Order: sequence, then C-alpha cells, then structure tokens
Amino acid sequence: MNFTEKELRQFLMEAKIHTYASQGDGASVQPLLPGSKQLEYSKSKFLYRDVYYGFVYFAGQETVYFEGSPLWSMSYAGGVSRSLSSTQAVRDIYSFLRTALRKVSPERPYRGPKQLINEKYAYYDENIGDLGDFWGFEYIKQNESKVYELRYQGGFIR
Repeated sequence: MNFTEKELRQFLMEAKIHTYASQGDGASVQPLLPGSKQLEYSKSKFLYRDVYYGFVYFAGQETVYFEGSPLWSMSYAGGVSRSLSSTQAVRDIYSFLRTALRKVSPERPYRGPKQLINEKYAYYDENIGDLGDFWGFEYIKQNESKVYELRYQGGFIR
C-alpha cells in the first residue's frame, strides 16, 4: 500500500467532516445491508464507509479502504439518555454533536475535540492509543447531567 499515515489522517478528517458531521443522514447512499444507514466519501484511492443502525441509540462501523482493500476500521455504539423522551431534545443533542464532530483533527481523527462547550451543552471526548490501536468514549452534558454517551474502538486491519 502506497500512502502515508499523514495522508490517512487527513483523509479520515475530511471524510468525517463531509458525511455525518455536516450532513447527518443527508449524506446517505443506498445501504448494502437491510435496515442500515450508509454514508460514503471517496477521494483519490481512499474510500470511507460508515454503516450504522438506529437513531436514539445506534451502533455502527466506519471502514477506510485504500485501492479497494480495507485498511482501518472503528466500531461504535451509543446514544441519548433513556430519560429523554422529546424528539426535539434528541435532535438538538445530535445537532450539537455534529458541531463537535466537525471539529475533528488529523491528530485525533476518531471523533470530536477533547472538549467543546456552548451555552446549552458540553461535549467531551477521551481516547487512549494511536491510529493503529485505540479506544475511547465521548459524552455530552446538559446542566451537569449526561444526556448522550458513545464508546468506540478500532485501528488498522491486519
């Protein structure tokens, strides 16, 4: 495979910004798996594919391919607190989440920044490891109460 880790990090950042973070489900393509949602972004010889199920609580997997071969993947699961029953509250939380996810960086290409706070919500992301082998979790608080949480893990496919 003929790419650098820097190129992969840059591609991951661009792919995440151009799919769910900016467009939500609007970036969907025809899913390969029944009942799933599938987001895709490609550039040069790289392809990013995010396949997930659910909305209030969801689970999925992101995979990056280079020249048609899978090389990196991240699985995730999470969602909003069970105590939230308002569809509008869920949409507001996910809108703030997409704002945080647009702040992804090449140094931390998994989810959002370490911290992002606005007048209503606070987003936090913590992770351990490197691009080849990592795990982490993110959460959102509103008035000191956790209203959203997600866990993730991944790395290079060998």
